[in-house]
Amino acid sequence: MAGASVAAKKAKAAGGGRKVRDKWKAKEWYKIHAPRMFNEAEIGETPSADPEYVIGRTVEVTVQDLTGDFSKMHIKLRFKVSSVDGHDAKTEFIGHDLTSDYVRRLTRRKKTKTDHVVDIVTKDGFSYRIKTMAIADKRIQSSQEDAMRRVIGETLVAMGQEQTLSQMVKAIVSGDLAKDLARACRIIIPIKRIEIRKSEVMAAGDSEPESIMPETVVEETSEEEAVEDAPAEEAAEPEAPSEAEAPAEEKVEE
Repeated sequence: MAGASVAAKKAKAAGGGRKVRDKWKAKEWYKIHAPRMFNEAEIGETPSADPEYVIGRTVEVTVQDLTGDFSKMHIKLRFKVSSVDGHDAKTEFIGHDLTSDYVRRLTRRKKTKTDHVVDIVTKDGFSYRIKTMAIADKRIQSSQEDAMRRVIGETLVAMGQEQTLSQMVKAIVSGDLAKDLARACRIIIPIKRIEIRKSEVMAAGDSEPESIMPETVVEETSEEEAVEDAPAEEAAEPEAPSEAEAPAEEKVEE
């Protein structure tokens, strides 16, 4: 028994001497940036022990996160890390999606939903898959659905031949593409609305897509203009209040 207790103490001492390596201390944080299409805005951070492990990771943000537009909070953009430069991870656009609660609100009872998938090739060589969702207030015949799918497919293919990927994505985010498709389908049936439910970049094109975000214009004022404006600013300052008016102003400040 004594020998067993001594062996147990030695084993305990040996185990207590081992140092547990903290894997988090070996990791570094990398800032994730959107592609040029979205002005390379910072969209998140990710930890990794090796920059090679960062490549291939995906990140999802809403249009509201990038633009501040509250009305676009239901549109989710998806990016994939393509390269790492120092502690900055660069991404590429791989598609978009609509939030599930937004889709549920559109597809309530007594409405007909027609889905369609169209593969197009953009003007700059990107293979782009677009998934549409048409909403009708009443039931429609299968022949009308087939005709509507044909019109949507022909319209999207023609648009892809004339527009770049950036232009297609901008039209999706703004809602202009959905309006154009709904207008084209009116010859078949007066459709309530069409949504671009999802899109995927299937193959990269010839070059990196251009930016679709508006640039901030900063107006610079020269020193001469500042000197000329100075007297006008001084003249615009209000005169000091009289003694009779002073108590009234103090009372307002309280």
